[in-house]
Amino acid sequence: MSPHPRTGRAAGALTVLLLLAACSAPDSGGSAPAGGDAPAKPSRAVTLNVLDVAGNLQLTQGMIEDFVAGHTDVISRVTYAKATAPELVGKIKAQQDAGRVDIDLVLTGVDGLSAGIQQGLWTPLLPKYADRLPGMREYLTGAAAMQKLAGDSGVTVTYYPSGPLIEYLPGKVPDPPKSAQALLDYARANPGAVQYARPSNSGPGRTFLMGLPYLLGDMDPKDPVNGWEKTWAYLKELDKNITLYPSGTSETMKNLANGSAKIIATTTGWDINPRVLGTVPKEARVGALDGFHWVTDAHYAVIPRGVPADDQAAVLMLLAHMLTREQQAKAYDQGYFYPGPAVRGVELSAAPADSREAIEEYGRPEYAGLIAGHPLEVPLGAEQLVAAFDRWDREIGGAKVKK
Repeated sequence: MSPHPRTGRAAGALTVLLLLAACSAPDSGGSAPAGGDAPAKPSRAVTLNVLDVAGNLQLTQGMIEDFVAGHTDVISRVTYAKATAPELVGKIKAQQDAGRVDIDLVLTGVDGLSAGIQQGLWTPLLPKYADRLPGMREYLTGAAAMQKLAGDSGVTVTYYPSGPLIEYLPGKVPDPPKSAQALLDYARANPGAVQYARPSNSGPGRTFLMGLPYLLGDMDPKDPVNGWEKTWAYLKELDKNITLYPSGTSETMKNLANGSAKIIATTTGWDINPRVLGTVPKEARVGALDGFHWVTDAHYAVIPRGVPADDQAAVLMLLAHMLTREQQAKAYDQGYFYPGPAVRGVELSAAPADSREAIEEYGRPEYAGLIAGHPLEVPLGAEQLVAAFDRWDREIGGAKVKK
């Protein structure tokens, strides 16, 4: 298991996805026909083909296999495939244009969800089938907010508050910064010691970028073009004391461990999971800067247009199963998407033993208070995020990104 394969590739893929989308506008004449209304149950057991472009199977494959084991009359077999997020739009569109959709279920982050919505690639599921998914009525507040980003197209299956947080080794940073200004002062006094990865390629980098407008009291945190005057000024000042920007988050973790970076941007999952894996020393600590807001994240299940009605029915039954509290407890995993469950009332005590052991040893008691005590904000929309990435690349750190 490697820490956070999703955040490095999926977050960084958004610009490419949207470019792909722009170059392949939907042609209603060539798209596969809709699969029709889904019956309550398939007329026969189906083979379900699942594509994961978000690293989500690390959290949900156990849920899927549990359902299949108990419902052989619904799903006879499951095939799993993984791809990078930039491949998603082209792959689904090609199948739809050919009139043969072989992918029944896509597990994706916000980026793939948004690009597919723009292209009209997903089967509308809500409110049409809402009564078949009672778990959606039990969403945590943050998960419910993330669900709004999906419109009628997708179903939130896992959720976490994300960040932005800072991470450091207490032996090297005994008095860590407590505010955004203190972080900037530390960087000035210790050139090269503060590090975050290129935002378009890094979940923590992206979250740090989107979280700064809240930390700095900018005019409009949801408008990186006209509302981030303080944020862009801060990033330019911080850049004067940053030697390089790693191209992905894993490198920042390694640099923290080897001492070439003293403070890095992180999230709850990127804090816990690399320490479980031994990439980062167990004694590493995290901090939340004064006045921070969580910028949340989620994974979604979507059904491509053109999936046969029986297969749609099987997916809906599977999703209902995945949103039960018993199955959601598996989303704790090894802290990869901490906490992970999207529905209320799922305690760590209900998680599998290996998850409980990992979180009990490497988790943070302070996270419960931080999650309860700070506002939750949904990430930027697709167009705004692309604009933020583009400006960061042009004006802040693009020339210093490690190739």
